Amino acid sequence: MSGGMDSCVTAAIAAQDYQLAALHVSYGQRTQARERQAFEQIADHYRIGQRLVVDLPALGQMGGSALTDPAIPLREADLDATDIPTSYVPFRNAHFLAVAVSWSEVIGATKIHIGAVEPDSSGYPDCRPAYYRAFNEVIRLGTRPETRLEIVTPLIHLRKDQIVNKGVELGAPFHLSWSCYRENEAACGTCDSCALRLRAFAQAGVRDPIAYQVRPSYLARR
Repeated sequence: MSGGMDSCVTAAIAAQDYQLAALHVSYGQRTQARERQAFEQIADHYRIGQRLVVDLPALGQMGGSALTDPAIPLREADLDATDIPTSYVPFRNAHFLAVAVSWSEVIGATKIHIGAVEPDSSGYPDCRPAYYRAFNEVIRLGTRPETRLEIVTPLIHLRKDQIVNKGVELGAPFHLSWSCYRENEAACGTCDSCALRLRAFAQAGVRDPIAYQVRPSYLARR
């Protein structure tokens, strides 16, 4: 659970049927402290007692992403872009999932919920359905025979506005979530992540409850 909009709604979905344990990973990203705060507050909201916070500094040390390397500029909002943005952290979700699988074997979990989204996302290659199908096969081959563990991606085929509507339906605490890649107080409103979030709330007809430095009106349009 990153503390972002998608992981917040994923937690709301999982809470309907499961006792939750929450994993958060810090890897030297720009808004590391703010994301950790959002994680803790959302976990408090769902009264999750079993939590694991992991540091993966190697991802930051490698660089290659605007989220971890200050020399690489964050791309300004471009909702029509089709290329992979500079915010992509190479193969990041594999690192997160590897930790989640190991912890799941230790605590006896049966499902790993992750808020990956393919439509209306930033085009990250590790957010595609085929990726998670392949990773489930890796889990089957690489864990104990008695382990029954599956990655679940409840949002992966939904548009962002549909995710907002689902969150509203389930009472997800959007006011506690954090999506901005640039700022730690009021969200910038101009990075890719803010743009996608603002457009999603606008298309859903719901006001985003977090504070923004800028709320560009053009982001409401496709």
